[in-house]
Amino acid sequence: MVRVVLGGTFESLHAGHSKLIKEAFGILKEAGFGIVHIGLTSDEMAAKKNHAVSDYDARQKTLNEFISELLKEMNLPLDSYFIFRLDDPFGPAVSENYDYIVVSPETQAGAEKINEIRRHAGLPELKIRVVDFALAEDTLPISTTRIHSGEIDQKGRLFKN
Repeated sequence: MVRVVLGGTFESLHAGHSKLIKEAFGILKEAGFGIVHIGLTSDEMAAKKNHAVSDYDARQKTLNEFISELLKEMNLPLDSYFIFRLDDPFGPAVSENYDYIVVSPETQAGAEKINEIRRHAGLPELKIRVVDFALAEDTLPISTTRIHSGEIDQKGRLFKN
């Protein structure tokens, strides 16, 4: 059984988030069997963002709805994922038995730090799967910050002034 981990705030669930999550479940599809553990940033951690963030329960509900639809499309079992509360930047990835970690180029350094911590603890390193940014119409990365500032929508379409 393959075990995949990823984490994020998943505010304004956008095309970049979708790409990350699809990659995680793609690993399961390749392996034939496994589980994806998704760390969802706690309200306390999310409060440090430079924009307003929906509460944990609202973000979890949206994430569950998105993943349920995705699993149907991918013909994967609905119980092939688990969402947990992420209270620190590394969560259980530094100590639990995972095979892969899925990250964006922005969070790749964090995954490398997790592997450093794992090495020092005598644990095997995680395979790091880096997923390129989803790009908006202007070829810049789609991000929650850009969505909140009113530049783009969740699919990366530019708002016309």
